Amino acid sequence: MKKNIIAMNASIMIGLGSILAAPSVYAESISDLEKQKDSIQEKRSGVESNISDTEKKIDNLHDKQMTAEEQIEAIEAKIAESAKKIDAKNAEITQTKKEIEALKEEIKVLKDRIAKRNEVLKERALSFQETGGDVNYLEVLFGSSSFGDLVDRVGAVATIAEADRDILKQHELDKKDLEEKQNAVEAKLASLEVAKAELLQIQEQQKKQKQEKDALVEKLKKQTKKHEDEKMGLEEEKANLAAQEKAIKSAIDLEHQRLAELEAARKKAAAEAKKRAEQEAAQAAQAAAQASESKKQSSSSGSSAKSNSSSSSPSPSSHSSSNVSQVPAVSSGTFTRPSAGYVSSTMGERWNKQHAGIDIAASGTVPIVAAADGVVSRSYLSSTYGNVVFVTHSISGQQWTTVYAHMNSRKVSEGAVVAKGQQIGIMGNTGHSFGQHLHFELHKGPWNYSKSNAVNPLNYIPN
Repeated sequence: MKKNIIAMNASIMIGLGSILAAPSVYAESISDLEKQKDSIQEKRSGVESNISDTEKKIDNLHDKQMTAEEQIEAIEAKIAESAKKIDAKNAEITQTKKEIEALKEEIKVLKDRIAKRNEVLKERALSFQETGGDVNYLEVLFGSSSFGDLVDRVGAVATIAEADRDILKQHELDKKDLEEKQNAVEAKLASLEVAKAELLQIQEQQKKQKQEKDALVEKLKKQTKKHEDEKMGLEEEKANLAAQEKAIKSAIDLEHQRLAELEAARKKAAAEAKKRAEQEAAQAAQAAAQASESKKQSSSSGSSAKSNSSSSSPSPSSHSSSNVSQVPAVSSGTFTRPSAGYVSSTMGERWNKQHAGIDIAASGTVPIVAAADGVVSRSYLSSTYGNVVFVTHSISGQQWTTVYAHMNSRKVSEGAVVAKGQQIGIMGNTGHSFGQHLHFELHKGPWNYSKSNAVNPLNYIPN
């Protein structure tokens, strides 16, 4: 009997020992979760720093763009001013050409006048050649009939000579005036053409400068768009890290709750074990006393009492589960398959971009399930992912993140605790998607914009 009591107490202590050992396991799990939370906070701080740097780059690009646009406005003003000057020169050139046309008419008259004078002068020259010039005048004088006639003839000769001199003088003046007018108009026209050519050259340089500034503005806009997209991605990563931090905190709270429940169960089990031990010790003492009394009573008859004991153990309970249509069976591995269907696209290069997960396609109403126990860190409608759910997992001290995208609908919200194989949504075709399928990503660590933590899900889930 004493041996039976010792064995019973040993079994109680073994069971109690397993309960007592459990808190240290949970404490280690909480320590791991705290480390994961600190790691997420550190990464979040880094992402915030990157966002700040990106914002500075965007502001710098905006300043450069504004400066370039101001320069373009100044160049456009200069181009407009040059255009006005060119228009003015064109007007002057047009007016000068009109003056040239008018001058051509004057020149024509002058040429006619000069031509006529040339004829008169030719006749004079011929007459001088034939008569000897001055002899004609002497004959005129000597041929006078009286003194009065002589006086008249002398006056006439003087008048004719003066007229000849006037004709020659006017002839020279007309020729000189003609040359001066021609030279002046031609010089003016040439000057205007040169000025116009210079203005056109300046305008071409200004247009080239504007083209260069337009190209610079376009380049700055593209760089700004690139950094803005990068900022959006970083903000998305920041939001996911914040959600993951929240999920880790929720997991820590759950671990504390489980630890408290375990401690309560341990105390209750210890009290019950102590009570059972005391009861069994009392019963054993009473049985020993009864046995001693029976021995005394049966010593005269030579009979001894024998005692038999029997024990029974409960039969294991059985359970059954019914498979839901198109829901894959929950596997025994770390991760289970998230949906029924066939793998339509694997992880790797696709459309000159990195496809950071796998696509599982199926028709009809197809449930999506959690690949492992975890906490929903995000559940929202994304422009690219569509209806998407992010789940944070803590498995053997390692943080994992699973992503379920393009769903038709979501059945869980942020902060929800989900079990492996629990339905979280319905397969769909939302966001940047072509045809109904599930885009499934697995990240060893937190999700980030560059998806550097992504691993091939086919290496972790059943095919």
